[in-house]
Amino acid sequence: MVLKGDKRGQVTIFIIIAILIVAGIGIFFTFRESITSKQIPASIDPVYNTFLSCLDKETYVGIDILESQAGYITLPNFQPGSNYMPFSSQLDFLGNPIPYWYYVSGNNIQKEQVPSKAEMEKQLGDFIKEKINACRFDNYYEQGFGISFNQSGAKVDIKINKDKVDISLNMNLNISKGEESVLIKNHKISVNSKLGMLYNSAKKLYEYEQETLFLENYTIDTLRLYAPVDGVKLTCSPLTWNANDVFDKLQKAIEVNTLALKTKQGYFSLKKKENKYFVEDISVEGNVRFLNSRNWTYSFEVNPSEGNMLISQPVGNQAGMGILGFCYTPYHFVYNVKYPVLVQISSDDNSRGTGEIFQFPLAVVIQGNNPRKALETNAVKFEVPELCDKKNTEIQVNVFDTKLNPVDAKISYECFGTKCDIGKSSSGVLKGNFPQCANGDVIAKASGYKDTRYQFSTVNQGIVDVIMDKLYDLNIKLKLNNIDYNGEATISFISDDNSRTIVYPEQKTINLSEGQYEVQVHIYKNSSLTLGATKSQKCIEIPQSGVGGFLGFTKEKCFTIEFPAQVVSNALSGGGKKNYYILESELSNSNTIEINSKSLPTPTTIEKLQNNYITFDERSLDIKFK
Repeated sequence: MVLKGDKRGQVTIFIIIAILIVAGIGIFFTFRESITSKQIPASIDPVYNTFLSCLDKETYVGIDILESQAGYITLPNFQPGSNYMPFSSQLDFLGNPIPYWYYVSGNNIQKEQVPSKAEMEKQLGDFIKEKINACRFDNYYEQGFGISFNQSGAKVDIKINKDKVDISLNMNLNISKGEESVLIKNHKISVNSKLGMLYNSAKKLYEYEQETLFLENYTIDTLRLYAPVDGVKLTCSPLTWNANDVFDKLQKAIEVNTLALKTKQGYFSLKKKENKYFVEDISVEGNVRFLNSRNWTYSFEVNPSEGNMLISQPVGNQAGMGILGFCYTPYHFVYNVKYPVLVQISSDDNSRGTGEIFQFPLAVVIQGNNPRKALETNAVKFEVPELCDKKNTEIQVNVFDTKLNPVDAKISYECFGTKCDIGKSSSGVLKGNFPQCANGDVIAKASGYKDTRYQFSTVNQGIVDVIMDKLYDLNIKLKLNNIDYNGEATISFISDDNSRTIVYPEQKTINLSEGQYEVQVHIYKNSSLTLGATKSQKCIEIPQSGVGGFLGFTKEKCFTIEFPAQVVSNALSGGGKKNYYILESELSNSNTIEINSKSLPTPTTIEKLQNNYITFDERSLDIKFK
């Protein structure tokens, strides 16, 4: 006799057994692949180990590419630079392209290309999946093994950690020999790599630069130390600098100073006497280097300039300024400097016996002697030329020289201060789409020709002919009182649109086109003129104190201004000016411009120096083309 309660106990036992059976079946199917992988026959095991070694090798190759290409295996689309902004979207480093993490595009838009860790993991996974076919099993095929896998259906999961990279590959791999056969689906390896740590340090450094602009600030210091920016000198002769020499010196200084930069954790390896100025207050894991090369893309601009010369004229020696009693030459030059910096973060060592290096480039931009504005979270546009995005009027531009020969020129269009690049003429003809504008300027630029502007409305379709004046290189021969002169002088050819100035005798050639010029020659000679220290009084009206000031009464207050003694080492001693229309026939049929000027008395007092400037305005020049 069975009690009712006993029946319920038996049912409960059967239910528990059924649950355990179902759970066991689930566990079997869930872990079947890992169980199977552990039961690889000994004869097949070497083949599988070869496959895992291949997987390990290709993973390291992919990691090396990521580290050397700023976190990319597949590079972003290439974007070229322009004359205004020289940066393309990639830095050419030893023949290898590296995507910039920050750069300014050719149309003056700030751009970022910082890959996320998820993007790096995806690209590494895609790389490994593609490279599985590179695994070689020729020796095993010869031994009678059968090896097959389905690459197209493979799935790769990558996890980049601080000190290692985990790879999980889901792909059917069949290995057989004779009667033995095994199917392996899940393949897992873990490789030692500092990729995660190096990437984190690179990201931290990049964000620090975007917040502080420390690279731009170092550049400003270098600019003011190695180039004339602004200041004043007590001298009665012009100050001149060769822009090419200035840029060469600045370029060398940037290269050396960039290499000297260090981060805080690297400072402890410095000697105590080394300069703390180059140590940035940021600590990251790994060893950091900042690199720059004169062979990389640079852009230097300076204004005002006369050709490749920077010239500043003196104040105080002109007629009507004798009250000053001394001369001074102020100067102020505005620079735009753009160049790349390559940041490298390296680990001390890794399992392969050599340290890993993660590198990324970024652009350093100085505009108008000031650092660029710090980049916001999203890329910020300086000024987007909306006009240039709406080119919908077809215009044909025909470009000729003065003899109606076709000229290949770069064509742009300017409307109310906005300039749009259109293209380059071929055999003197360009058909292109222009933005619509009334009374804009078609601008043509070609090597060996003067830049030409032609006012043309692009509201409707049409054809415009542009005539360009050819530029000619001629030698300059300066004479003083009909005798060859090789002393200091400045020679200027001043026109509305093509002014040129040279510093003689350092420069003896000039580049001119046909047109109306005012030719000026200033000749300077050694002078023994000494201006003694002087004092002068300056008085101004200031409000009275108390009730008088409230009622608007004033009183006079005087200040004594002291001028230091000054030696005028070079003084105006000759020259003159002349208006002259230069014909193209004179330029094309001549090699030399001979300019004869007359001397002025060597000044011994400030009054005589001012008299020379008065006489200078009345002196003419003899100009001959030979």
